[in-house]
Amino acid sequence: MTAPDGGHAGGAYDQAAGLRRLFGARRTRFLALVQNPFVAHAELVIERLCAAAGAIGLHTLVVDAAEGAPPPREMALLDLSSCVEPLANQVSYLAARGLPIRHVDSQGRCGRFLDAIERAVPQVDMVLVHADTSDLARLFAARPLRPMLQASDSPRSLTEAYAGLKRLAQRPGWLSHDLLLLADPHGPRTDRLGESLAECAERFLGAAIHDCAVLDPAAAAQDAAEPQLLRLLRAQLAQDPIGDTPSLPARSGAANHATH
Repeated sequence: MTAPDGGHAGGAYDQAAGLRRLFGARRTRFLALVQNPFVAHAELVIERLCAAAGAIGLHTLVVDAAEGAPPPREMALLDLSSCVEPLANQVSYLAARGLPIRHVDSQGRCGRFLDAIERAVPQVDMVLVHADTSDLARLFAARPLRPMLQASDSPRSLTEAYAGLKRLAQRPGWLSHDLLLLADPHGPRTDRLGESLAECAERFLGAAIHDCAVLDPAAAAQDAAEPQLLRLLRAQLAQDPIGDTPSLPARSGAANHATH
């Protein structure tokens, strides 16, 4: 039996057990996905990220605080856990448009919202926060972060991805990003799209695209997660923003760097 990333199923289960041992001894992992209104079917990006997390045995909570997300339920400020909706065995969802700013402190930060999420859903392994650059900067201001940009094979989406990268590089000072590119993996321009964004980031901002994963918009929900995406996700999870726990175990095969 073969696992989604091309390895053996037994190895995938062993890795999931190792991940859970690490997660059990530390805080929940938070990943940041920068919204891009010019990516058609952006929900596919979230679905593929959740599928990749599920492939390595992780339960994901999607916190959707993007401008186009549904508004939170009325009880969100009193009982956040009651507003979390199960979508699948390993995926939950929280409608959170406008919720981060409701937790703002005197310094303009919203990190208390992340603390509230941890208390409300301690059973999840990974929290994927989908929001605009302003909310992400307020939420993660006190944490080192490598945000995930998203784009597609369209000039407007690439321009917006670069604009988001620029805002995050200038305000919180995050100079390393990942890119999720929703495009035909075999398209004649696909390889060049990520390279072009990486070149602009390096030349004009001194920033870097750390990893780039191409996501096939025609892939079905049950399809195996793309190997590029699995590598990117493992690298994201291996970051240690709190500084109190060792990194996740390394796996064979280096990540694909968009800048090389």
